[in-house]
Amino acid sequence: MKYVGSKFLYMLVSLFILISATFFLMKAIPGDPFMGEKKPSPEILARLMEQYDLDKPVFQQYTKYLSNIAAGDFGLSMKQQNQSVTEIIVDTFGPSLRLGLAAIVLSVLVGVLLGMLAALYHRRLIDNTAMILSVLGIAVPSFVLASLLQYVLAEKAGLFNVMGFDSPLDYVLPVIALSAQPVAFIARLTRSSMLEVLHSDYIKTARAKGLNGLAIMFRHVIRNGILPVVTYVGPMTANVITGSVVIEQIFGIGGIGKQFVDSITNRDYTVIMGITIFYGILLMLARFMTDIAYGLIDPRIKLSSGKGGS
Repeated sequence: MKYVGSKFLYMLVSLFILISATFFLMKAIPGDPFMGEKKPSPEILARLMEQYDLDKPVFQQYTKYLSNIAAGDFGLSMKQQNQSVTEIIVDTFGPSLRLGLAAIVLSVLVGVLLGMLAALYHRRLIDNTAMILSVLGIAVPSFVLASLLQYVLAEKAGLFNVMGFDSPLDYVLPVIALSAQPVAFIARLTRSSMLEVLHSDYIKTARAKGLNGLAIMFRHVIRNGILPVVTYVGPMTANVITGSVVIEQIFGIGGIGKQFVDSITNRDYTVIMGITIFYGILLMLARFMTDIAYGLIDPRIKLSSGKGGS
């Protein structure tokens, strides 16, 4: 409980810093969100400033914003009439969540499998092939891979739709583009970690006692070799969530990532701040759960003493 409590406290402090930084960065941007092709009259501008509390001192705006965030209220959109930021997030988060979860599951399953095969067949064809694919996955940016997949498999081969997110087949291309880099990292992490475990003294002792390969793999190698992957899940979640912003734009997925880009283009400050904070909460929760999972998987970590994997 002490370990969990300290991690939760750090998460709250990090969230407070994120909210404060986001608020003051928005205030530091030149201009205002109501500037457009047609500038509103001074009377309308004054009414808008009053409606969004922009006519009050900055510190008063800050304290009110903190109290609203604590109550779960991200405010009203400055561009979308009668739409709250919370409603916008709820309406657009569904496609992003499905895309992100699919990419995370695929990344872990395929990455761990490739890494295990590469470690078991070290310096053989499977190992060399897996490492070549890993290098390509790391080197090629997700937006480049997404465009290639669209051109080759959708435009030329006609196997998938170029854009959209309506049928199960529409998941294939964006999920592959989003998960390629995490798969490559996880495969390399799993391979190096399991090679180290396979050459450990206790594995040699287990073999000397007559344990078969499958028993050694599932009882000893996987549990100890998977720890670096568990540590990477938190940052991987960050990469997948932030990477989905670009992928959603390329494939025309009406998710929260596309909404985030549109809000930046439209200078919709309340939506920018709300989605940024929402992203931050998701990433901090992912890291928090990773720390807990790391402690549960590795029996050498004493949760009660506050020692963890981060």
